[in-house]
Amino acid sequence: MRVLLQRVTRAEVRVHDRVTGRIARGYLLLLGITHADTEAQAVKLADKVAGLRLFTDAEGKMNLALADVGGAALVVSQFTLYGDARKGRRPSFIDAARPEVAIPLYERFIALLRAHDVPVETGEFGADMQVDLINDGPVTLMLDSEI
Repeated sequence: MRVLLQRVTRAEVRVHDRVTGRIARGYLLLLGITHADTEAQAVKLADKVAGLRLFTDAEGKMNLALADVGGAALVVSQFTLYGDARKGRRPSFIDAARPEVAIPLYERFIALLRAHDVPVETGEFGADMQVDLINDGPVTLMLDSEI
């Protein structure tokens, strides 16, 4: 399981010009799932995201978590995080989980974030989405369930 986390001042996702999720201050989370991922990894990653201190305090240090700043999360499924472009010019996505594996873990990850009292908005799994964001900082981290 991989999450590309971007700290944002705002973000929204649209499907066919319909907004499916919109947040102000918080994290845009692009979530990729592979075949071997488990619920335990979703738990670990959700705990990590909820507890990360990536917002600045009064002294300008990254000491505050989402809850401390009243932030939210926008979770967007992103199978291309498991793209492999080492060979050739066309990436292989063989490591990305099929929907029957990925959807339950995607939904579980969202539920786990909500269990941490993180307000969560989402994209639409498997849809062609347009994501608009303002990266704050910029602060961008790649998190892997192997952490």
